[in-house]
Amino acid sequence: MRRDIISAVCLACILAAFGLGGGVGAADVASTQASKGTSPYAGWKNGPPGDAGFFPISVWLQDPGKAQKYKAAGFNTYVGLWKGPTEQQLAELKQAGMKVICHQNEVGIRHIDDAIIVGWMHGDEPDNAQSLGESKGYGPPIPPEKIIEDYEKVRRADPSRPVLLNLGQGVAWDGWYGRGVRTNHPEDYAEYVKGCDIASFDIYPVVHSGPQVAGKLWYVARGVERLVEWTEGKKVVWNCIECTRIGNPKTKPSPQQVRCEVWMSIIHGSMGLIYFVHEWEPRFNESALLDDAEMLSAVTAINRQIIELAPAINSPTLKDAVRVSSDNNDVPVAVMVKRYGGAAYVFAVCMQGGKTSAKFTVGGLKGERAVEVLGENRKIVSMDGLFEDGFKEWDVHLYRISQ
Repeated sequence: MRRDIISAVCLACILAAFGLGGGVGAADVASTQASKGTSPYAGWKNGPPGDAGFFPISVWLQDPGKAQKYKAAGFNTYVGLWKGPTEQQLAELKQAGMKVICHQNEVGIRHIDDAIIVGWMHGDEPDNAQSLGESKGYGPPIPPEKIIEDYEKVRRADPSRPVLLNLGQGVAWDGWYGRGVRTNHPEDYAEYVKGCDIASFDIYPVVHSGPQVAGKLWYVARGVERLVEWTEGKKVVWNCIECTRIGNPKTKPSPQQVRCEVWMSIIHGSMGLIYFVHEWEPRFNESALLDDAEMLSAVTAINRQIIELAPAINSPTLKDAVRVSSDNNDVPVAVMVKRYGGAAYVFAVCMQGGKTSAKFTVGGLKGERAVEVLGENRKIVSMDGLFEDGFKEWDVHLYRISQ
């Protein structure tokens, strides 16, 4: 994973949430199971847990010996194992109770009945220009047909687990020159995603070196939207999240920016997160997140809130009966609405840097109701379905309205 519009997503039918009519939509739901309000992983016997309360929160290419520390921070899955899986790596993950998605090598095949393995994966970023060896430059990306061929091979060996494909920043940014001869060819991606069950990608706007992307967090949401479109909403979509300097010695995401990227992702259709926690500057640190007390605390809080809200997140997305408007046209607010446990959940995120006040109009609500702002120890009053709230730069607000 190298370091390197948006329309406010629609909006949701609280009419349905309160039993007053309306339909459910699955534009941002990547599987039949999810559209029915169950886990998107229920179709795989040995895949990620099929409990509707499970949301994958994973970390990329980490030492299994640190699994307990990541588990304490709310992580439940490893993605990738260095030169693995090996017997020792799987044993350490099993001891820690940490799930893993890894390559289907000889060791992996020997452990095909081991519940610790919940998925298989391709090599990382095959859509980027591929190295020809030291000092030999780069050749073209791996062709989509090769990815599809490898996918079928993995499935023949084990159809009981999903196959994850992580793609590069070309998913969100057509001008990404790291694709070499396939730069500005977004049409490739509709073919690439035929070679997987879980489609993921990475782009890191805060630490990005390119002025076209740097500081524009909405590229994360754009990539998620495009994967949902390219998979026609029929496959699971994940994405990666930045939380360290990676290779930028002068810039690091703030906890607020990380939280914003996370909820942008979920609101636009992501059903699993992969945190990238490596750092090369000012020195190489494979697990820089664990050494950053402020960021680790923030990520832990984000993860725990997602775990708490997972049943609601995994419930069907409702649409077409809630409107949101921003008093600052340069700072739109995107929303997702869910129904779970007799309550409606409105997840809202600021899509640009800057401040605004947003007005939410919820159909079908009469009289005065309390709108709980989750995790903020405050409530807003809704009158006949209308309430307002302020948003700071890259802000996120999560609301719950009881029936």
